[in-house]
Amino acid sequence: MAEPLSVDDALSEIVENDAEDMAPNTVSVEPGLPDEAAPFLTKADVDDWLDGYMPYAIRKADIVGAVVTVVKDGEILTSRGFGYSDLESKTPVDGFGTMFRPGSISKLFTWISVMQLVEQGKIDLDEDIDTYLDFKIPDAFGEPITMRNLMTHTPGFQERLKNLIIGDPELNMSLEEFLKASPPPSRIFAPGVTPAYSNYGTALAGYIVQRLSGETFEAYVERHVFEPLGMDRATFRQPLPAEFEPFMSNGYKSASDGEAQYYEIVPMAPAGSLAASGEAMGRFMIGLLKQDAALMKPETWREMYETIYQLSPPLNAMALGFWQLDKGDLRIRGHGGDTEFFHSDLNVLVDENVGIYVSVNSAGEGSGVLRFAVTTDFALRYFPEAATPVGPRLETAKEHGELVVGEYESSRTVATNFAAIMRILGQEKIAMNEDGDLLLPLFGVETHWREVEPYVWRNTNGLERLTAVLKDDGKLDYVTFEPVSPIIHLTPAPWYRSSSLMTPLLAGAIGALLLTLVLWPVRAIVRGRYGKSFGLTGQDATAHRLVRIGVVLVFAFLIAWVLAFQTLFTNLTGLGPGFDTQLRVTQFTQILLYAAFVIASWNLFVVWRGAQSWFAKLWSIVILAAIFVVIWFAATNGLLSLEMNY
Repeated sequence: MAEPLSVDDALSEIVENDAEDMAPNTVSVEPGLPDEAAPFLTKADVDDWLDGYMPYAIRKADIVGAVVTVVKDGEILTSRGFGYSDLESKTPVDGFGTMFRPGSISKLFTWISVMQLVEQGKIDLDEDIDTYLDFKIPDAFGEPITMRNLMTHTPGFQERLKNLIIGDPELNMSLEEFLKASPPPSRIFAPGVTPAYSNYGTALAGYIVQRLSGETFEAYVERHVFEPLGMDRATFRQPLPAEFEPFMSNGYKSASDGEAQYYEIVPMAPAGSLAASGEAMGRFMIGLLKQDAALMKPETWREMYETIYQLSPPLNAMALGFWQLDKGDLRIRGHGGDTEFFHSDLNVLVDENVGIYVSVNSAGEGSGVLRFAVTTDFALRYFPEAATPVGPRLETAKEHGELVVGEYESSRTVATNFAAIMRILGQEKIAMNEDGDLLLPLFGVETHWREVEPYVWRNTNGLERLTAVLKDDGKLDYVTFEPVSPIIHLTPAPWYRSSSLMTPLLAGAIGALLLTLVLWPVRAIVRGRYGKSFGLTGQDATAHRLVRIGVVLVFAFLIAWVLAFQTLFTNLTGLGPGFDTQLRVTQFTQILLYAAFVIASWNLFVVWRGAQSWFAKLWSIVILAAIFVVIWFAATNGLLSLEMNY
């Protein structure tokens, strides 16, 4: 299940060391080579290629184990395991039998289930989803959310963090319990307008399948997807049923850490709770490629694959539930997936009758890069027509690049509660070099983008494209790039939330307040050492002392939030009443901030009315301004919100 990203997170894991060694599209294939120059796609060749590729790659990425499954012409060509499923016992990954967690690839099963009910006339893709629910999605923007919105990640929901993943089986809850225990996340975009990847939206779709079918979601998928495809070693059930425990790979933070982690429970099960073997995922890809009639009619398969919700041409976009992942002339549909410990990618080359699935069992540096690198390099090796040339730089590169340079926020974000601080922490910066190429990291690797069509840039060392979409008045609306273009837009950060402005301002403000606080006892000690009395009396002395107490209140507010975030990010696994209490107390510490501002305002009035030095008058302004900056930062990043639905 894709993680809150940072748009990594929405954009997968950051690679800090040796990232270039595993960057996508590193296979040396000259564009335009005739098909006969490519290696034959045989089991022997794929196995040889993987044997030379995967052991080095997982070692560099600090990953314990991986599985790669390739299908061709209705058969599993190969399914290979690399590394270990249990590091302590040195149990090797069995490419056919070991079970991994495909994360958000689970969503494909949900969307197929939805389309089965569409075939039966039980779901209308363009009907208000409230029609199918036994609770109401709050009105917003004057438009209902439809199933089509859910399938294209355009319902407009902000991100949801609470109980995204649970580590303690005792805290597990059913899909219905989860959806009814917490209100829906606020909607921040009008439906159908802006893609903002939504696990919650997929959970709603799965719940609708459950309600209309009369079966639990898990049972429905077993009967109507797993059984027809022969996926014997696959389950959405949580905790993992005992029958599958001997086959399940452990999850790891990294190979260097080496400690096996808990089995991740995903309350929004339709969005990411699947556990499946390499063989099961191979059978799934075969079903996708032959458009298995046991699942859906041919016209339904065509509708899913060929209905492209194109917001940012010519980039890849959302098909109906599937990501469009075309590479050159290769028509590809698929999905990526992340849990905390497992990272996966699935591509089916729909016209070539070929598919590839890769999953790793560790969150080590490079896991996000590796999953995309394997599928991309596979396509380039066996289908070199995908390696289209980059093309010459347009003369408009610098002119158009100037319009794009700036700081951006992901559309997959939080806006109305304390987690909105992720917007500023996850901002992406686009720069431009002297040649007119844009500079924007891709998977943490420095990447140059050359303008090859008006407002369309190409990765100079890969296949990915970037585009800028303009408003009717010619101003920039948003930027997006592959492979995240189907699910995320990057919108310009407003000046008042720009990290290039706020970071130095906040650092300066905290520095000034800290200096004020530190010098308070230091000056008292110095006066005592030299036998000098305090030079202020009456109201001046009171204001002097109170404003420093106000500074203490500001730091109390900041420390309370640091502790809250420490609790949050060290334990995302089932945040319960304890954290809710801590959060509520932390939210109310904003009263301290307001009190500090009032005190600092009164101090400025007293100092400027009196006969204190010009330095004292200047510093009274500095203190008030510093507290104002802290309030500004808190207000624009959700720290003054009292919302508990996060």
